Amino acid sequence: MSTAVTMLVNFVYYLISVVQLAMLVRAVLSWVMPDAEGTLINFLYAITEPFIGIIRRITDRFVNYSGPLDLSFAITVILLTVIQLILAPYR
Repeated sequence: MSTAVTMLVNFVYYLISVVQLAMLVRAVLSWVMPDAEGTLINFLYAITEPFIGIIRRITDRFVNYSGPLDLSFAITVILLTVIQLILAPYR
């Protein structure tokens, strides 16, 4: 595999890691400070919402769920993990 492809795979792999970490911090902060606003919260939403929003739009069409758990958040974490597992052998 060429160096450029390996670099791209590594970049995507680590980008997913950063997004997953931001999602973890966002989840913890939503439990600790549910009504918090500020630079950190806005930054976390700006990083994670593009990923979660895509899944949320898809799940809203097929699933009518209004429980305490955000299914789109959980599905996004699972999908990002699967993508990382697929990319891992090519790193």
